[in-house]
Amino acid sequence: MSPRTTTGTSITGHGIWHPETILDNPELCVAFNEFVRRQNAKHADEIAAGKREPLKESSPEFIIKASGIIHRYVEDKTGLLDPDRMCPNIKDRPEDQLSIQAEYAVNAGKRALERAGKTGEDVDLVVLGCSNLQRLYPAIAIEVQDAIGAHGYGFDISLGCSAATGATQLASQAVRLGQAKCALVVVPELTTGHMNWKERDSHFIFGDAAVALVIEPTANAKPGSWEIISTQMASKWSNTIRNNRGYLDRCDPDTENDETSKLFHQQGRRVFKDVVPMAEKFIKDHLAAHDLTPQQTARFWLHQANGPMNALIAKRLLGRESTREEAPIILDEFGNTASAGSLIAFSRHNEDLPAGSYGMMASFGAGYSLGSLLLQRQ
Repeated sequence: MSPRTTTGTSITGHGIWHPETILDNPELCVAFNEFVRRQNAKHADEIAAGKREPLKESSPEFIIKASGIIHRYVEDKTGLLDPDRMCPNIKDRPEDQLSIQAEYAVNAGKRALERAGKTGEDVDLVVLGCSNLQRLYPAIAIEVQDAIGAHGYGFDISLGCSAATGATQLASQAVRLGQAKCALVVVPELTTGHMNWKERDSHFIFGDAAVALVIEPTANAKPGSWEIISTQMASKWSNTIRNNRGYLDRCDPDTENDETSKLFHQQGRRVFKDVVPMAEKFIKDHLAAHDLTPQQTARFWLHQANGPMNALIAKRLLGRESTREEAPIILDEFGNTASAGSLIAFSRHNEDLPAGSYGMMASFGAGYSLGSLLLQRQ
């Protein structure tokens, strides 16, 4: 093996938070199918004339086969289970109150800090990454910084489903450069607000959750922490996953109310075909740079977008079917939590590994954007 390299930074704390409300597949399908029946009845004449395709109903079996998702945590399901609304009911908050996304981040951040034996006052950098920000400024990271009593500075990053791994890399780099001594990465993924719940191929995908990591110099890390050996990022333009919602929406009267184009949508089969080989090569190349093979890697915390996708990527990495210990799955419980998925998988499934074990955290999402961190248990 080549001489050991490292960033000199470690993950010293991690924490997950999610809302208490659970939305399972059967109740989701009841609401969706009622919406479908109403829409098909409303447009019955056009459908009979062959001018319009009838909408198809969904089923729990279809959802599990397509994604592996059994249920998900959501901020609100009253609106999601209303066939006339099909959108979560989330009240806007006054500007003098903590925003809901900042609240998600603070909840997860406090758990990560507690595990690291730190308080908000120890933090001098907050990096917030998520697939969708509820506002562009002031930065939600700065709101979190204020809420926990942190010092230094904070900023938000947007990189689709690689926003969390990207935020972790930026935090690691800041600590490595001496720009921060204790960085808090927060990932408040309130994803249910950006999904088109009226669209059959994606109405079941997303769930709401937050996760956080504490990054410190390895010299200050306690035994059991995870040293960040190296990081890797890549991007390649793709139009296959989009969310076009933005501040210019109101400027075009023709599209301002167009849910189909302004909410999350993707070319699912194309994404699957593109991402699997891309992710396989990306991860193998990262390991090879350290003279490591997938077989020498104890655990892969992969992006939790789709069960069959993760299974195939892990199989191509290992040359055989993987176990849930080697490539943990959390999306059956959480659904797709966008960029938070790989970090949630890490937080849930890392403490059983012995010192010296290697692990790979990897994400792949819209853009396409890819991010990976090679970790070793201290």
